[in-house]
Amino acid sequence: MVRFVAAPDGQLVPDIAGSLPGRGIWVSAERPAVETAQRKRLFARAARQPLELPDDLARQVEQLLARSCLNLLGLARRAGEIVTGYQQVAAAIAAGEVAVVLTASDAQRHGKQKIAAKSKGYEVPAPVIELFDGEELSLALGRENVVHAALRPGGLAKRFRAECARLAGFRD
Repeated sequence: MVRFVAAPDGQLVPDIAGSLPGRGIWVSAERPAVETAQRKRLFARAARQPLELPDDLARQVEQLLARSCLNLLGLARRAGEIVTGYQQVAAAIAAGEVAVVLTASDAQRHGKQKIAAKSKGYEVPAPVIELFDGEELSLALGRENVVHAALRPGGLAKRFRAECARLAGFRD
């Protein structure tokens, strides 16, 4: 779910973190749900006041969710909870030290398949997330040409998976 809040000036504001003051309007974390609510003026009805909505509301929500996910990756990097590179990720998977596997969406298909096969070969397979391209991953992790990465188990990995689940409703 994604929370929206009516600002005092009548603007509708996406509240990705869920921390803005005011009565929240909750919508399913899917692009069609947000677009339908916008088209049918359901936000104004739920807020019980006229609201101004940006034309690209769903795109804004997608960008905010992506930024939230990538910020969590940066936090994980600073906390030492992430490994990058094919060999390091494969070794972490083999050691059972992986909660989430990341593969760049623009990576070669063969590399994606090899990492996915490695992560599925264990009792509790680590989910493989392909929501970000190599440039986004590289910027978030402060390294060049990041194609494969893995998060170690912990609180950051749980939060990252939850945020990625919300983002998946907006990205193909």
